[in-house]
Order: sequence, then structure tokens, then C-alpha cells
Amino acid sequence: MSYSYSSSSAATWQERLEEKCREAQIHPPVFQIMSDRRGGRTAWSSTVTVQGQNIPARFWYDGQHVNNAKEDAAEVALKHLNGSTPSSPSQSRTGW
Repeated sequence: MSYSYSSSSAATWQERLEEKCREAQIHPPVFQIMSDRRGGRTAWSSTVTVQGQNIPARFWYDGQHVNNAKEDAAEVALKHLNGSTPSSPSQSRTGW
């Protein structure tokens, strides 16, 4: 039995956001990683700039999962561009 996936279902949130920007003929997304020292550890998050707007990720992550911060920011930005809002709280600290 073979399985096939559409490119959009297998794509990362970052890839989907880049594709959406190309389709809309707007500048590609620009990601920025940020860190926050918390006791003996550092938490990492991301923002993405799309159409001049800085859109933050919803969560903070451990250093091993920095790409998840970019994925989170890309998901929020894509939903913003599509006109829906993500349902998770902005102050949650998952990924630790």
C-alpha cells in the first residue's frame, strides 16, 4: 500500500509561510531568535516579520528546540495572514 501526501500537509510551518508570501507577492518572512536567561537556563523564542509586522511565537523553548520557536512563530504568522487567530495563550512556557 502506498501513501501520498500533498506538499502543503508535509511542509513545515516555515515553508508554508514562505509559500504564502510568494503567492501574495510580499517580502519573504524574516525570523529573529531571542533568548531570556532564567536562573541557570536560557529560554528561546522567535519573532517573524511579515508585511512590516513583528509576530511573536506563542511559547518559549529549551535551547535544543530553537527551531520549534521558529515553527511556532511561522504558524502564528500564517494564521494571521489567513485571517484566523491561534488559540494558545501567549505567556505559556512549554517546550522546557
